[in-house]
Amino acid sequence: VQLQASGGGQVQAGASLRLSCAASGGTFNRYTVGWFRQAPGMEREFVAASFRSVTTYYADSVKGRSALSRDNAKNTVYLQINSLKPEDTAVYYCGAGSSLITSTLARADAYTYWGQGTQVTVSS
Repeated sequence: VQLQASGGGQVQAGASLRLSCAASGGTFNRYTVGWFRQAPGMEREFVAASFRSVTTYYADSVKGRSALSRDNAKNTVYLQINSLKPEDTAVYYCGAGSSLITSTLARADAYTYWGQGTQVTVSS
């Protein structure tokens, strides 16, 4: 499975962005797809995940102002983040895996495939 993340950019605080993670290869609807972010000098941090196209999970840091959706026909997962804050600044990565369980969704090492990342910069 190859993943391509896009949609990042430089925005003002309070703006919204929709990130896309396009996949090729594999049976996409069977995969769990997760979004993580990594700020300079920090570890990769869980943001949200679509668990086998069944349920979605969000980190507390984005809960209530983000929405994850997936279009299996287009092999694409979208992450909409609203009311962006300067602390949301990071490189955002999407990962995918077929053997995750709910207790491992927030662990980057549980994902098998990764995209190249897209930069999100939020200025105050």
